[in-house]
Amino acid sequence: MRVIAGSLKGRRLLAPSWDGLRPTSDKLRETLFNVVAGRMGEARVLDGFAGTGAVGIEALSRGAAHVTFVESDPRAVRLVERNLEHCAVTDRYAIIRARFADAARRLPAGSFELVFLDPPYGPDVIVSSLEAAAPLVAPGGLLILEHARRHTAPIRAASLAKTRDIISGDSALSLYQTEGSSGQALAR
Repeated sequence: MRVIAGSLKGRRLLAPSWDGLRPTSDKLRETLFNVVAGRMGEARVLDGFAGTGAVGIEALSRGAAHVTFVESDPRAVRLVERNLEHCAVTDRYAIIRARFADAARRLPAGSFELVFLDPPYGPDVIVSSLEAAAPLVAPGGLLILEHARRHTAPIRAASLAKTRDIISGDSALSLYQTEGSSGQALAR
């Protein structure tokens, strides 16, 4: 794993030394950031289910104003901290060690222009994660859900409406905006 572009381009990220953590691939991260490039500058970003922190670190590298990492596994929290340290990132981030739903209840509504979720693959977790995250998306903001291609993401969840799906191998990205929000046009 590496940082793909921006001020930290080329920095290698540490991978987990245990099973059960599924980092977002470099290829899928590149696709994701190609789609959200126009929204990245000065965005407040939430990296839910942060794992290695690769998505949030990529956002910081590309100019995000601030990234909040949420992760419940203490080993993964330490890995995110080590990756931030390895990349010499000393500010513009916060790490919350908690279950995502618990952290989402404590965060202010509408506080993120970009929300990225990569929950454990499974239809029940997808829906509950979307419902917990929906209030956090700022007006005109975007939520990106990574999930297994074989699991169809819902068309709607809480105040969110799906606007696009991107398939990459066995994974998929589903993009959501708040209903009634035109936001910025999405790259095709």
